[in-house]
Order: sequence, then structure tokens, then C-alpha cells
Amino acid sequence: MKNALIRKLQSVLELTDDERTALMVLSLNARHVGSRQDLIHEGERPRTVDLILEGFACRYKLLSGGKRQITDFLLPGDMTDLDICIIGKMDHAVATISPCSVVEMPLSAIEDLTAHHPRVVKAMRRMALVEKAILRERIAGMGQRSADRQLAHLLCELLVRLQTVGYAGKNDYRLPLRQQDLGDTLGISLVHANRMLQQLRDQGLISLDGRRLVIHDVKALMERGEFKPDYLHLT
Repeated sequence: MKNALIRKLQSVLELTDDERTALMVLSLNARHVGSRQDLIHEGERPRTVDLILEGFACRYKLLSGGKRQITDFLLPGDMTDLDICIIGKMDHAVATISPCSVVEMPLSAIEDLTAHHPRVVKAMRRMALVEKAILRERIAGMGQRSADRQLAHLLCELLVRLQTVGYAGKNDYRLPLRQQDLGDTLGISLVHANRMLQQLRDQGLISLDGRRLVIHDVKALMERGEFKPDYLHLT
């Protein structure tokens, strides 16, 4: 089985055999978690770092009136906060979007990795910095881009991130997001999200076959979304 964490780290670091073996061991004992399940609640003090090996998860905040703001998606190879012992209580929640394969890594395992494979931990911390860059890009988009451009940008970002870990083709990938998820990410209503999706379909840029998204013109969609992958810091 392909290991998404290894694939992701190899996008920024040439791993040794010992490092790959350590990461394989770290990824053992994954558990299945169904869709739409909280992995971490806001205000909780987690004792493990969660690694997503398969599926989609998200970070979110619940606002007054039950409104939800999704701040980022956790894709295969992504982890929750590596330095959770410093953070203490979580200021947001993490939940699955689709069925996920999740590894709960105790802090002792992270400490052991730090002691014996510091290059790997450095690469993991670089991944955490990229998450902040993604959040900055999302904020800039919500503030300055129209909804259709925000959606185009998001679909392009997911394509590139999923390609990095081997979960997307040249122009297609499985997209388990509901229209409400898109609305909660872009800060628009479900009706508006549906309208923006339909607009991209009508223009021949994308199509959806069940949960499979096909981008018919990647370059044109990237131009529509003003998408430049530099902020993902991939090599």
C-alpha cells in the first residue's frame, strides 16, 4: 500500500532507507474512521498527533447559530498539530469529510523520531508552515476574489496537493465534498456554491461524475482562479 506521508515528505526531501522504514513503522496500526466524525474537539487537549493516510478531513470552527467555517482540508499525508504539547487546548476542531484511515501517533513516537531522524521532523515542520501559507492564501481569496475564482482556486489547489501524494491524475481526482462543505470553506451559502459549480460546468471547465471531478482545461481553470502553486512550496 502506498504511504501518503512518505510520498509527501519525498516531495521536499530525499529520504534514506532508514527514514522510510521509520515512517512505515510510524504509520502502522491505522484505524478506520467513518465520514463526518470529529477526530478532535475544540477545547480538547489531544495526546496524539493524527496522521491522515487515506481520505479527506478538515479543520473547522463553529460560530454562533451553528454556522461552520472550514479553514483547511487535511489530505492523505497531512497531520494535525505536530507541536500539540506546546499549543495545549485546541482552538479549532478536526473532523473527517469522507471515510478516513487515521494513525494516532503518541508524542513519545514524535520525540523518538526527533532524536533519531531529525531531518524527517524538520520536513514535517516545513509541512506545518505550508499549512499556514495555505490559510493565508485562503484569507486573501475570501477578501479579494469573487466566489467563482475562489472555487476555481480551491479545485486547483486540491489537484496539486493530491497529485503530490499520488491521489490525483493529470486532471482528475475524487472529490468527496458536498456543496455545503464548499460553501463553508469559501464563506458563501449552499445555493451560491451550487451556482458557482454550475457556472464552471457550463463553461466547460469541469465536470463531476459522481464524486469524481474532471478538470477539462487545467490551465484555464488555474487562470480563472489566479492559482499559482508557489505558496505550496513543492519541489
